[in-house]
Amino acid sequence: MHLTNVPAIIFAGMSKQKMFKLGEILEVTIVSAAFGGKGVARIPTDKGDFTIFVQNTYPGQKVSAQVVKCKNRYAECRLRHLIEPSPDEVETEFQNIPGAPYSTFPIELQHRYKKETALDLFERIGGIQDVESKYKGFVSSPSSIHYRNKMEYSFSEIRHDLETDEKVDDFGLGFKHRGTWWAVENLDRDSGLFDKQIEDDICKVRQWCEKTGLPAWHPPKREGFFRFFVIRRSIANDTLLINMVTTSGGEGKFIDSEFVDFILSLWGSRVAGILHTVNDDIGERVEAREGLSKLIYGVDRITEVLHGLKFDISLSSFFQTNPQCAERLYSEVIELAIQKNLGDKEDIVLDLFCGTGTISQLLAKHHKGQIIGVDIVKSAIEDARISASNNGTNNITFHAADVGKFLLEFPEYKGKIRTLVMDPPRAGISPKSLRKVIRLLAERIVYVSCNPATQARDMATLEENGYKLISIKLVDQFPHTAHVESIALFERIPGSVPIINMRDQQ
Repeated sequence: MHLTNVPAIIFAGMSKQKMFKLGEILEVTIVSAAFGGKGVARIPTDKGDFTIFVQNTYPGQKVSAQVVKCKNRYAECRLRHLIEPSPDEVETEFQNIPGAPYSTFPIELQHRYKKETALDLFERIGGIQDVESKYKGFVSSPSSIHYRNKMEYSFSEIRHDLETDEKVDDFGLGFKHRGTWWAVENLDRDSGLFDKQIEDDICKVRQWCEKTGLPAWHPPKREGFFRFFVIRRSIANDTLLINMVTTSGGEGKFIDSEFVDFILSLWGSRVAGILHTVNDDIGERVEAREGLSKLIYGVDRITEVLHGLKFDISLSSFFQTNPQCAERLYSEVIELAIQKNLGDKEDIVLDLFCGTGTISQLLAKHHKGQIIGVDIVKSAIEDARISASNNGTNNITFHAADVGKFLLEFPEYKGKIRTLVMDPPRAGISPKSLRKVIRLLAERIVYVSCNPATQARDMATLEENGYKLISIKLVDQFPHTAHVESIALFERIPGSVPIINMRDQQ
């Protein structure tokens, strides 16, 4: 169905029925952008515009889209394919991949849309009035190409053919086709996001694996051998950690020593360590609930450097995907945190969702008192402790614990925290945990977020409970994607009393 320039009168009287059926195919032109990488198309009706959201599209594109949800006034669609590019798009030398849907758009235009859509969220969901006055600028990534330090490639017996736009039975290694969990697009050359040498050679890895005679994972059937190929690199040292994830079996066909020799023939001295992980879980994730991960070559950690501090990281540990831009991000965070002094030795600085402890260790340069880092990922906390010891920071205590449970177990910190920094996952901080944060009565909160939508939700709660938003900055940690990091500074209004239910201790 082609819907461009359809007269409004055709849709008269349709308010009581759905405009489109689930699965219906539409051809629409994207006219504006919404947060999260959604392009917006509009269809005039006698009741006003009917809005169509299409994921991973940009203004100016004409696309084929399939309806996945339809309400009275809007529909959500998945992108099937591009019919006509936007006049703003430019050609690149890289292979286009699902994870970088905007790589053909100039980086300045990407920044503009990220700013506009994020500020709209803060105003509309966060309830922030005059949001432009709080906005203090956009921090760009030092590089918009080859910036990632980790990439996860998927195997599948179902390959999406980019030329025919069809699914075929074939041995595939690359990235999940957009909107699917079962089909991959082969990566045949550099995507421009990770490492040119590695990605130009991924096709050789695919060929070597296929020659073993062992099958790739078949997601619908939940069977097969090869599942994931994961690589982490150190930007500072140009070294690699590699993890081949398979199911059990394969004896006599997949031999660890032969795989090691093959990898070394490709990337030689760059390879610091190689692991083989056995994952028989049916879920589509690298880490197995029950399984075995063994080191078959070298070491299981590499070192990254941020602001002169060394961090030992493993394959499974959280670490900023774009470390060069992370340095800029952390500079902004530290500057906000220390603007009004971190306090004396009796004042505690709390770093929630601390990951490998980067912010904690940077804060330790400015605070002589106690710094506490908390994260639920045990391997990340282990890495944090090692790094802190290596960097000679001895005033930090790291806890591997759920943030909410930790705050419940240590009520004695209430009133003793001058500065609190938190960097929660994409889902944001849970309402219960946020209430516990509020009860600590910290003077200032530096809230780092990789999802302005959940941060906007939490902004409203903080402002209702005695905190005032001082400033917002955006950081382009993920060029060519819809994602953007946000740094918000809150200060507690003196004498304010939280309106949350103080009897709710759960």
